[in-house]
Amino acid sequence: MRDRAALAALPVLRKSDLTSAQGPGAPLGGYAVKPASGFAHVFQSPGPIYEPGEVGPDWWRLGRFLAACGIGRGDIVQNCFGYHLTPAGMIFENGARAVGATVLPAGTGQTELQARAAADIGCTAYAGTPDYLRLILEKADEMGLELAFTRAAVSGGALFPSLRQAYADRGISCLQCYATADLGLVAYETSAMEGMIVDEGVLVEIVTPGTGDPLPEGEVGEVVVTTLNPDYPLIRFATGDLSAVLPGESPCGRTNMRIKGWMGRADQTTKIKGMFVRPEQVAALVARHDEIARARVVASREGEMDVMTVRIETEAADAAPFEKSVAEVLKLEGHGRASGAGRAAARRAGDRGRAQLRLGARLRAGRAPVGAGGRSPRGRRRRRRGVRSAWAARPWRAGGSRRRRPSTGPSRGRRPLSGALSRWRAGRGRPAPRAARRAWGRPRGSGGSAA
Repeated sequence: MRDRAALAALPVLRKSDLTSAQGPGAPLGGYAVKPASGFAHVFQSPGPIYEPGEVGPDWWRLGRFLAACGIGRGDIVQNCFGYHLTPAGMIFENGARAVGATVLPAGTGQTELQARAAADIGCTAYAGTPDYLRLILEKADEMGLELAFTRAAVSGGALFPSLRQAYADRGISCLQCYATADLGLVAYETSAMEGMIVDEGVLVEIVTPGTGDPLPEGEVGEVVVTTLNPDYPLIRFATGDLSAVLPGESPCGRTNMRIKGWMGRADQTTKIKGMFVRPEQVAALVARHDEIARARVVASREGEMDVMTVRIETEAADAAPFEKSVAEVLKLEGHGRASGAGRAAARRAGDRGRAQLRLGARLRAGRAPVGAGGRSPRGRRRRRRGVRSAWAARPWRAGGSRRRRPSTGPSRGRRPLSGALSRWRAGRGRPAPRAARRAWGRPRGSGGSAA
């Protein structure tokens, strides 16, 4: 294999392929070059899916990103990525060690203790999700503490311009990277902040969602990555994320290919507080309770905080029996109560830095509202606010009649996902690819796709 054309002839590998290949006796599915016992770490991500890890020099290649942030010897990094089961904490710690920085393995939650530790130890850099640093800073203000943060390396969530500016106003330079548990570092920002530079340890293609065919420079498509990791090589791994290649070179002087960064999803999978929530998890929630007819997960934001709303169609009047299942299946914690009108009612899950969960139950039978993604004016308003949803349903009513699936076609007046995909649709005279349509969950037992 000598060029990208030869690489593009190979099939695309999806996360669902990894999940289906893994099982008892083969937790890594045969994709690693050695058994699970041969690695320093084995991690579990929601799905569940298992990934290997090592403690060798910068095994996930995060050091290059941290160096671009200005983090190095003499810095103390407060690492607020999770260390429990998932690999994010170890990924960033491994990178911090590679650049000679000291690490405070803070993990997630316990914001008051985090603020106290940052002040007592004199942490100069933060690593974590974009919005959790704000909670630490606000808590420190309440406690009258002076923090020494000057740099922030963030990932796992949206870094909005307003949030970046808020950090800059406090004298904190904040840059973000694009990394996954399977691949490690894929791309990262530099001080130029003009797109993301692709890491030298991977090959990135932008392809047409669903076909795997490479797209020209500037076209929006799915990010497909080939990692050159000799321990865990993944060839043409489809991330499910959308991006596009930027022309030219970065003003910072780095010459590798650049991408625009994260531009959305090519499927129904969404990310809440750095954790993926997938359609099959929603289907698993429905399967746990016979009294649930349908369930929908809606991801939105309140200010700079991710909010997850779980809407359940059921005859039950009490949401309490479902709360444990939601926490176990979706891997996000919160509290809620039933709402007779079907609207979400919530209480914040403490100050642990996790997503706020809203659990609402429709108390009458019939079709769930289509406001989160249907054709109604309310649905269009929700889409303009950036609301994302996925749902799963039982294929039969108790009375025996089949439930009607919402249309998957594009709604009238909807803005296309990208100009590239819109032109693709217009030029070929056939329906747009799935990425350009509003993605809906399928009734249980009818299949479904996930990255």
